[in-house]
Amino acid sequence: MVRVDGSGSASSLIHVRGLDKKYYRGGEEIHVLQGLNLDVDQGDFVAFMGPSGSGKTTLLNLLGGLDVPSAGSITVAGDEITHMSRGNLTEWRARHVGFVFQMYNLIPVLTAFQNVELPLLLTKLSKTERRKHVETALGVVGLSDRMNHFPRQLSGGQEQRVTIARAIVSDPTFLLCDEPTGDLDRKSADEIMALILTLVKQDKKTVLMVTHDPQVADRADVTLHLNKGALVEASKLEGARLEGTRSEGVTSGGAR
Repeated sequence: MVRVDGSGSASSLIHVRGLDKKYYRGGEEIHVLQGLNLDVDQGDFVAFMGPSGSGKTTLLNLLGGLDVPSAGSITVAGDEITHMSRGNLTEWRARHVGFVFQMYNLIPVLTAFQNVELPLLLTKLSKTERRKHVETALGVVGLSDRMNHFPRQLSGGQEQRVTIARAIVSDPTFLLCDEPTGDLDRKSADEIMALILTLVKQDKKTVLMVTHDPQVADRADVTLHLNKGALVEASKLEGARLEGTRSEGVTSGGAR
């Protein structure tokens, strides 16, 4: 169950408390995240929405150990990552996090097979074991017949499937998806979302996804909006908006 009010158990798969992130631009302090709390259990599918600049990608980067917070704590599967050394954090990411990006981030001179194999080069798996893992991952995304193709020989939807295969090849604890359908047409976007849903429902993967597309967000178990540096459930945010509209209506009626 997803919670944002700080009432979740410390046994949650992802346990975030009092998360702050500040940036400094010139002499100006920019407070992106402020006292953010989040609890996510295994198998949850969470969509994050909010206007550009609200901190959605910043939050994903913090959860994935690509950035460090200004304050607060992040615990994933019992590991408190906030104060890990850079080396330990790199090892932790390799074990626990699968990244899916909007722009694919595939290496153009490598085949689909070689791109998917990249995360496994950080492990102690043998060449034979790596091949088995890569073939399994490409099979899951329906690209067994494209493993020797280069990115330029694939469609946008197929490139994103390779990205997903790369993300799941090491069987990570959770997936972080930053606008995974943002560069795709509707048909390809629907296919990618169907694939992600299969990973959630059948393989019990935990997925945290940033999107600007309400149709994509509707596929998630819960949609959270970043509002003034904190997370708000979509239903509660809509309720607050409706209440504000009613109040304005009452004020306008009284003025007449």
